[in-house]
Order: sequence, then structure tokens, then C-alpha cells
Amino acid sequence: MNDSAIASSEILATIQAGGSISQLDLYRLNFSSIDLPGANLSRLNAIGANFRGANLSGADLSGADLRGVDLSDANLSDANLEKAYLNRSQLYNTNLTGANLTGAKLQVAKYDDRTIWSEGFAYKSSGAIGPGAILNGAYLNTANLRNADLSGANLLGSYLSGADLTGANLQNARLSGATLQMAYLTGASLRNARLNGVDLQGVDLRAADLSGVEMEHVNSIAGADFSRVQGLSDALRATLLGRSAAELDVWNAFTRRTARQSLTI
Repeated sequence: MNDSAIASSEILATIQAGGSISQLDLYRLNFSSIDLPGANLSRLNAIGANFRGANLSGADLSGADLRGVDLSDANLSDANLEKAYLNRSQLYNTNLTGANLTGAKLQVAKYDDRTIWSEGFAYKSSGAIGPGAILNGAYLNTANLRNADLSGANLLGSYLSGADLTGANLQNARLSGATLQMAYLTGASLRNARLNGVDLQGVDLRAADLSGVEMEHVNSIAGADFSRVQGLSDALRATLLGRSAAELDVWNAFTRRTARQSLTI
């Protein structure tokens, strides 16, 4: 048994004996599929820990530091998460029915269409990342959003410079006015997305799906790479190729290809 497993086992024994673990550091420990209904985990420090598939129904997690924790497939029904830190946590298929999320921090936490939220909780405007999220003007520069489901999300005027959106689902997303400088959108789906007035300097759009995309009044495509994009209409391609040489002939620092070259492949 490795040190991590020993630590997890000892902490579990403490919890089951009714002891306090609020002062312990559970950084990156593995508690997947653990069964702790009704446990007192108030002010728990568990940054980056794995609680995937855990049963934490009715648990007291008030004030807990759960930043970057994997809570996918976990049962948090009726749990007390008041003022808990859930920033960058994974909430895929998580059951939060009846959970108390008053004052909880959810910036860049990731959810999907299977996540069950507490009735009445305004999760779309909580700062979390997922389908239909309201992230207008959000600062997401350099954020890791690989394979994120942002279908139908509102990202008007958001800051996504250097963000990794590789393989992300941005179908029907509203990105008008967003800053996407140096962002990675390789293989992303942007079907029917709105990209009016965006800044695409240095963006990597290789193999992205641009079917039905709306892209007017783009600020710049200098260094953008459109190689092997799908669904780009002839009219939009011609419009992009009609931009100035000062934009079309700039190298993409990562792919070593100019926008002009990428649009003619």
C-alpha cells in the first residue's frame, strides 16, 4: 500500500470514529467511491483530491476547500456546501439535489448536462463552466477548458487569450466581442456560434468545425491558423482572404504557418 493509500485509510478511520480532520491536509489524496453520508467535513482542506463517485449525501462541507477536486459521479444530495470553495472542481454527473450552495465559490468549476443542481440555484451565472453558462465579460485567460461543454453559452466580451479550448463544444455559443488571442481551438465545434467582432490574433483553429458560424467585423486574424477547418463557407473564406497582407502574412508562433497559407490549404 502506497503512502497516499495509507493516508487516505487513516483519515477515513478518523472520520468514521467521529474525529475531526478539519486541520488535516488532504491534498490530492484518493477518496474515490468513498461512503461518508452525513460526515462532518466542515472546513476540510482537500485541494485536488479525488472524490469521484463518492457518497457524501448530507455531509457538512461548509467552508471546505475543494478547489480542483474531482466530484464527478458523486452524490452530494442535501450536503451543506455553504461558503465552500469549489473553484476548478469537476462536477460532471454530480448529484447536488437539495444541497446548500449559499456563498459557494464555483469559478471555472466544470459541469455537464447530467449534473443535477439544487432547485433554484442559479448555476448558469455562478461562474461555472458548462452548457448554457452565462460568462459575459469573464476573465478566462489561459484557462484549461479542454473538451469543455459550452454549448449555448454566453461569452460576450469574454477574455480567453491563451485559453485551451481544444476539442471544446461551443455550438451555438455567443462569443461576439471576445478576445481569443493565442487561444487553442483545435478540433473545437463552433457550429452556429457567433464570433462577430472577435480578436483572432494567433488563434489555433486547426480542424475546428465552423459550420454556420457568424463572423463579421473581426478585429484581426494576424497569425490565425485555419488549416483543415470544417464547414467554412466559400463566402467567409473569401472575406477572410480579402483582409490586409499585414494580417494574412503573419506567422502563427505555434504552427509556423501564416493565415493566408492556412486558408488556402
